[in-house]
Amino acid sequence: MKNALLIILISFWKILILFPIKFQYVLATVIGSLINSLPLKRNKISKVNIELCFKDLNKYDRNNIHKENTIEFAKAIFYTGIAWFWSNERIKKNIPYKINGLQDILRNQDTGSGILLLFKHSLHLELDSRIIAMHAEIYGIERKHNSKMFENIQRSGRLKSLRGITDRDNTFTFIKWLKKGKTVLYAPDQDYGIKKSIELNFFGIPAATVTAPLKIIEKTGCKVFFINSFFNEGELILELEELNLDQSSTEKFSKQLNLTIENKIKLHPHEYLWQHRRFKSTLGKEKIYK
Repeated sequence: MKNALLIILISFWKILILFPIKFQYVLATVIGSLINSLPLKRNKISKVNIELCFKDLNKYDRNNIHKENTIEFAKAIFYTGIAWFWSNERIKKNIPYKINGLQDILRNQDTGSGILLLFKHSLHLELDSRIIAMHAEIYGIERKHNSKMFENIQRSGRLKSLRGITDRDNTFTFIKWLKKGKTVLYAPDQDYGIKKSIELNFFGIPAATVTAPLKIIEKTGCKVFFINSFFNEGELILELEELNLDQSSTEKFSKQLNLTIENKIKLHPHEYLWQHRRFKSTLGKEKIYK
């Protein structure tokens, strides 16, 4: 029964992304406005996170970020569908985008250097990764979906351009990729539990911060790049830059990385995935996300 319902929803999803981009955005605006008016769990989580992270802003400005964020959250339905179901040719024809710093990645790939390509959880991250992997050899790390059927759809969509995907707990595989000079996408900005993390500030709030990135770098000798993505007047901008963070200790490295991610988010706060319970391990998910 669940699979039958999922098949219907996926079919409807594929129909929606057949419509012109402008129509998709109009529909996303309607859906986002509806989400904003409903007492949905993810809606509450995003509002709490925005209030915590932007205490320096007044209530009106925080509410505006939240309203715009719910519309972007609705657009993510379409961004993800485009990333998973469209062809490369259709994306190039219909999605205006620009990649800054691509040559730096390609130059390092030509020398056989492994690259840990860090990124933040933007609401269009599926489209970001699809596009960057259309222009460079990229591998990915994922968290498997609870539904095996949806996991197959997700994996098939991501492998339209990514050269390979492995589960985030399968460290042996992505470390092997890096040692062989591959470029691997990795997002360090979520709460994966305090056991795998240290407590460091994120937007001035104590947050569980994963220690894996520096360990991976030390084991593989890879270079570290960051991909920042945002929309500018309808054009998706992907900015690639090499990071030179202090690797003398996990704490120093992680503090600088958190600050880098913060600064990128602040430039376009409405495009970030605030729907994740970022502070659940430190502030208590039942306390602040009830």
